[in-house]
Amino acid sequence: MARRDTVMRMSVEQPLWRALTGYRVLTMIYAIGLFASAHDEFTRPWLAVAYFAVLGAWTLATLPRVASAAACTKPFLAADLAVALTGILLTPVADAAERVHDGGPTLPSIWTAGSVLAFAVKGGWRWAALASTLVAVANLVERGNPARDTVHNVVLVWVASIAIGYVVEVARASERTLARALEIEAATRERERLARDIHDGVLQVLAMVQRRGAVIGGEAAELGRMAGEQEVALRTLVSGGLVPASRASEDTARGAVVRTVEEDGPGDGGPGDGGPVDLRSLLAPHAGSRVSLAEPGAPVLLAPRAAREVAAAVGAALDNVRRHAGEQARVWILVEDEPDEVIVTVRDDGPGIPEGRLAQAEGEGRLGVALSIRGRLRDLGGSADVISVPGQGTEVELRVPKDRQRTNDPRGKAEQR
Repeated sequence: MARRDTVMRMSVEQPLWRALTGYRVLTMIYAIGLFASAHDEFTRPWLAVAYFAVLGAWTLATLPRVASAAACTKPFLAADLAVALTGILLTPVADAAERVHDGGPTLPSIWTAGSVLAFAVKGGWRWAALASTLVAVANLVERGNPARDTVHNVVLVWVASIAIGYVVEVARASERTLARALEIEAATRERERLARDIHDGVLQVLAMVQRRGAVIGGEAAELGRMAGEQEVALRTLVSGGLVPASRASEDTARGAVVRTVEEDGPGDGGPGDGGPVDLRSLLAPHAGSRVSLAEPGAPVLLAPRAAREVAAAVGAALDNVRRHAGEQARVWILVEDEPDEVIVTVRDDGPGIPEGRLAQAEGEGRLGVALSIRGRLRDLGGSADVISVPGQGTEVELRVPKDRQRTNDPRGKAEQR
């Protein structure tokens, strides 16, 4: 069995969680060391000892909680911040007033920053701003006045936590983009592998059936003709790789994960109506042994309604060719994606349309060209020109301005708003 590329899971923020785990342990030891070196200066050292016992037990017991984004839940973050704020507010009760007034460290000291950083890594800069603001208020209450060193420490924690939170958000966005790019690359390699297998098997069999049917004749000739049409359609589909399954990136406990999202087709009211549609995917079914489709290598994106209407106009033009030029007429469809508009040209090698015949048909009430083709394009803000020379075939040129069709599309207006 051929090897298939699997979706990979990655996380650029995982090193941040590991660093945060080490930071909490080291700062806990640092805070306890500060107290041990000056415990004789505390007015209520027993209160500080009780707090540090709780702080040490809490830090060690919650190390698994700061090992990943999934384990670091909102209730844990709230409780962790409460431990830090409690230590700050207990400082003037346990420590001497002179030390507090002179800018002595709070009981948790720089351990508090670890709690704020957990908010930043988990929820980004907005969560970091909330946590650092609460710490700032607690520090101001602890000191009783906005001293310069207090304001300096508050601003430092505020800026650092918000900056880290912003960096985490950017890293997550980059992670999702990279995951999407890698998935597209894997899908492209898989499509190329399938194309090789199909070319070596199915397409060659269909081509052989077409050749043998033409030689045998009779009913076999008809079977060969159908095989030839299927060969062209399959070759077009394989070479274009149209409309792959949509893949969305999401954050999980282990990082960015790419998952496949099955979308409904355009026009059925499902999710597929929400975003642009590749016009090539709607025109590909028209390709056959007598209908050649030439298209750009990149997607030709239009709003869903515009893409459907253009495809319907092309279908109406092909119906006119079969009706007036016969089943044996050859047709060429050319798709051009210009910066400001999309141009689709349908040309056949039929007998052409006599001069004045279109106006006469419209006057007689036969409105195929007037409504099915020109009417559709007019509603999109575009145009449809029919050029025909008797004996030299007919050419229908459809033009759809990109900006105008987005304005006329009700869903496009909603997107712009």
